[in-house]
Amino acid sequence: MQIDEFLTLVRKRRSIRQFKNTPVPDEYVKKIIEAARWSMSGANGQPWEFIVVRDRDTIKKIVDLYAEYLQQTWQIEETRVSELRHPAHDPDGFLGPAKYGAAPVLIIVCGDPRTYQATMLTANFLVGEGGPHATYLKNMGNATQNLHLAAAALGLGSQWLSVSRPWESSLKALLGVPDDLEIHTIVPIGYPAYEPALPYRRELEEILHYEKYDKSKYRSGKDIYNFLLKLRQRTKRAYPD
Repeated sequence: MQIDEFLTLVRKRRSIRQFKNTPVPDEYVKKIIEAARWSMSGANGQPWEFIVVRDRDTIKKIVDLYAEYLQQTWQIEETRVSELRHPAHDPDGFLGPAKYGAAPVLIIVCGDPRTYQATMLTANFLVGEGGPHATYLKNMGNATQNLHLAAAALGLGSQWLSVSRPWESSLKALLGVPDDLEIHTIVPIGYPAYEPALPYRRELEEILHYEKYDKSKYRSGKDIYNFLLKLRQRTKRAYPD
C-alpha cells in the first residue's frame, strides 16, 4: 500500500451511528479482529480480547443498559451551558445515541490489566505520559483504532462507544466477562444507513511544529473556548436524527 492509499483509508473512516440490517460476513469480522491482533502494545503485552455479539436479544439488552446509564449522564451534561453540551445530548430522547443497536455485529473490546506486568516496572510507579496505567490504556486504544481502520477498508462503518465504569459491571455480568478483565469499548460494525458528512479536522499547519514549539500557534484559554463553540456546531452533522 502506498502512503496516499493509506491516507485515503484514514480519511474514509467515519463514526457511523445508523446501520442497515445487511449481515456482515464472519470472514469480515475475523479480518477486522486480525487487524487488531497486530496492534502495538507496550513490551508486546497484548492485553486485548474480543467478544463478537450477533444475537439480537443480547444486543437489545446491551442497548437497554446503555440507555439506563445515559439517563444519568444527561443530567450531568445539562450542568454545562447549552452551547457546549455534547452533540449527542438529547434529554427527551436519550435512546438516540443507542441507535447502534441496529448494527448486525457488536465487537466488545476487553482488556486484561494483568498483562501490564510485561511493561517495565517503572511504568507502574512513576507518573509519565498520562499516568501509571497510560501504556495499558494506549495498548487498548491502538487495538480499537485498528478495528475501525479495518472496518473502513472493508467498506463498513463503525462507531467508538466507550464503556464507563458505572455500567461496566452490568455489562460484564451480561456477557460473562471474568472479574480480572475490563471492558473498554464497544465497536458496532455494519453497513452505513446514510452518507456521513466530512468530519472537521484542524488544518495541518495549525498543529505542526518544527524543531521546537512555535509559540505563535499557542492557543489561550479563550481560544480553546471559542474553538469548542465552533466544534460543537460542526460536529452536530455527525449525529443524524
